[in-house]
Amino acid sequence: MIPSIEWVDDNIKMKVKIIDQTKLPHKLEFLEFNDFRSVAKSIKVMNIRGAPAIGVAAAMGMALATIEYKELVKDKFLIKMEEAADLLRSTRPTASNLFWAINRILKIIKDFPDNPSNISDLVIEEAKIMAQEDINVNKNIGKNGASLLKDGDVVLTHCNAGSLATVQYGTALAPIRAAIEEGKNISVIADETRPRLQGARLTAYELQYDNIPVKVISDTSSGLLMMLGKVDKVIVGTDRVTSDAVFNKIGTYLVALAAMDNKIPFYVAAPTSTLSLKETIKDVIIEQRDSSEVGNILGKVKIVPNGVECLNYAFDITPFRLVSGVITEDGVFTPKELLKKYKDLH
Repeated sequence: MIPSIEWVDDNIKMKVKIIDQTKLPHKLEFLEFNDFRSVAKSIKVMNIRGAPAIGVAAAMGMALATIEYKELVKDKFLIKMEEAADLLRSTRPTASNLFWAINRILKIIKDFPDNPSNISDLVIEEAKIMAQEDINVNKNIGKNGASLLKDGDVVLTHCNAGSLATVQYGTALAPIRAAIEEGKNISVIADETRPRLQGARLTAYELQYDNIPVKVISDTSSGLLMMLGKVDKVIVGTDRVTSDAVFNKIGTYLVALAAMDNKIPFYVAAPTSTLSLKETIKDVIIEQRDSSEVGNILGKVKIVPNGVECLNYAFDITPFRLVSGVITEDGVFTPKELLKKYKDLH
């Protein structure tokens, strides 16, 4: 797949270039931004989405802010950079990568002993490093997760945790890509993932783009397909992993319950940047988006009677008891092993 986000230096103005995911699957279009406010808005309205991708987007947004403010004296520069960080943090409150990336950039800025005019190159380079790290991490997740898949397996996934949700290659789809690269015959069933339809629009798009067999189902079909023996494994991504649960797109919890009831392994692909193991369920804000996303199909066709209220929680909570294993760039771990392995992280 084409990278979902890139840093562009065209010798005139430095920019962040992204795939506009709101236009997929009908059009492959790109957006370019030269200020951090536009990057923040693109995260908020989901031109770019997926925890790893928005982490890198936030880092690049911070890099643009350093360019804008680099002529200020250091005290004012630091105030403006904190304001930029706060704006970017406010866009999607559940995904831990967003906060992890911003804090990583802020540490560089605060530790920099020199004049702000000299810091932009350093921050830009760090954002580029983070983008490449994401690709490398995803490929390692793929290699580790591929060992869980057998030739002929049908894998169910929910939402989109593929190349489009990262810089490139993906998290939940990475084991599928890696298994196919190993010569295994793997096919995918993608939940449509209401209300934004990331499975139907994005997962199906990128798998078809890469000639990987995929079928799309309604979200309410996954339990039946598991009962009928048409699903061998479930692999989903995550936006945050706490010490007791996984936070992923709304509907994941129901998929995990159905998987357990049908004795189907339920795996979570989680780069370590999504781990927030010093937190519990009680510490996490579940993002609630505009109710019109539920009341309309992609903002075009109204499906709810006038005056009827809609609730739109963007994420849900899957307790560790439902998780067979967590796939990170370091290996595959049970939840108990994960807590032991990464007890000192973040």
